[in-house]
Amino acid sequence: MNWLVDFYGAYPLLVWLAIGALFLAAEVSTGSGWLLWPAGAAAALAVLTLVLPDSLMLELGLFAAITAVSALLGRRFLPKGLGSGPDINDNMARLVGQYAVAVSRFDNGRGRVFIDGKEWAAVADGADPKADQRVEVIAAEGAVLRVRVA
Repeated sequence: MNWLVDFYGAYPLLVWLAIGALFLAAEVSTGSGWLLWPAGAAAALAVLTLVLPDSLMLELGLFAAITAVSALLGRRFLPKGLGSGPDINDNMARLVGQYAVAVSRFDNGRGRVFIDGKEWAAVADGADPKADQRVEVIAAEGAVLRVRVA
């Protein structure tokens, strides 16, 4: 273990870059989004070791502070929907907000609509659409689209 202490004493920049790389590798493998902040903090601290006095306690304190501040600011200023939109593989959810055309007249609130090159079962929310009338998809419930007259 003395070799690690000796290596850190001689090359703190490389040690902090390695720590940042480990956090970044863990982030890439998990995709949590939370490990980006300590990875960035370690990289920033690696640069700061060039001008800071040799003090492990000071560096650990700065690492904790930079991690906390970057996580708070990052979560505050990054867009809320970043990475949390509808799954592009979920063909139902991506239809919400799109416009369709009623294939035939709806009967008792039930009918079929044509959207995205396919015909879908639909339930009317409000007035029953007539044949060839434009409707907006407002929800996807199971295999049925909830629509309203546009």
